[in-house]
Amino acid sequence: MSGLKLPRAIRLDPSDTFVFRRAAEPGEWLVTGSFLFDPAAIAGLDVKARTAFRSGFLGVGSFGWSTLAVVTEASEAERDTAIAQLADQLMEKLGAPDLATARAAAAEEVAFAASLCDHPPQMLLALHRTLEDGEIRERFRTLTPRDASQSEGFRAFEFLEVAGDDDVTEEVDLLRLGDLAQTDKTR
Repeated sequence: MSGLKLPRAIRLDPSDTFVFRRAAEPGEWLVTGSFLFDPAAIAGLDVKARTAFRSGFLGVGSFGWSTLAVVTEASEAERDTAIAQLADQLMEKLGAPDLATARAAAAEEVAFAASLCDHPPQMLLALHRTLEDGEIRERFRTLTPRDASQSEGFRAFEFLEVAGDDDVTEEVDLLRLGDLAQTDKTR
């Protein structure tokens, strides 16, 4: 391996399959996908599109969304495949004017995604997108296992800050999310 790392889709529970219109396939390469959102149209998005805007990474093969990404070692050939897949999507779904333009845009998106992976392999990444002063802003966080000695109950992960927003720690209780998902499915 060349030391190259890229984000891959990971699904810890089935929630992506019902919170997004289309879920990314586990194991597929991801980019942020912010280029799909027009700041002027954010207010008019439906619930599933708003969820994708707020927290989705874009799968380059499926054009589906993933809440979490996992830092994964990748070969140059795998990076090139991700660029080619994304370029094909840009041509087919977004009408890129030609393959050279699509490949250049795809290479830029994959390079940015790689820049998010300056973490050990298997580290989980989460994305939070907002619209601020007419501009899309992305914030990225890592999720790491909690220290079991600090846990009052079982919680698999907590959000830890990567950059900015000092003194902010968010926690996610995956067991509770799973219970909520089951509750929502039975209604």
